[in-house]
Amino acid sequence: MSNLRAFTKHLVLDTGMRRELINITKGVQGAVTESGITAGLCVVFTTHSTSAIIVNEDELGLKSDILRKTAEDFPGDRAWSHNRIDDNADAHLAGTYLGPSATIPVVDGRLTLGTWQSIFFLELDGPRSGRRIVVQVMGD
Repeated sequence: MSNLRAFTKHLVLDTGMRRELINITKGVQGAVTESGITAGLCVVFTTHSTSAIIVNEDELGLKSDILRKTAEDFPGDRAWSHNRIDDNADAHLAGTYLGPSATIPVVDGRLTLGTWQSIFFLELDGPRSGRRIVVQVMGD
């Protein structure tokens, strides 16, 4: 019989720019290791609607391209309706389309990321302090 367990850890970040990518792979793997779970799934979830979680390569040019493309697709200077109450509709829209979470399989106690894959917190409405990311590891 399987002994399914769940382990939850919160990562907290401070961001320094309006839009930025922060590599959180080490913190997420640390949570997986701390959980003691060797086979299962790891869910990484941002609790903020003006941010996203993505998986991609940690290469300077690509990170710049991701930030540029996000700004092009969701410009801050457009007459978004939400800007009437809070001047950050672009961040909410980008977060909606990019998504608040990623799920990564855990095998032998390790995230099964590809050779060039890293997990990123994408800040879309910074700078902010106390950005919370929930890491939940489930399995046995």
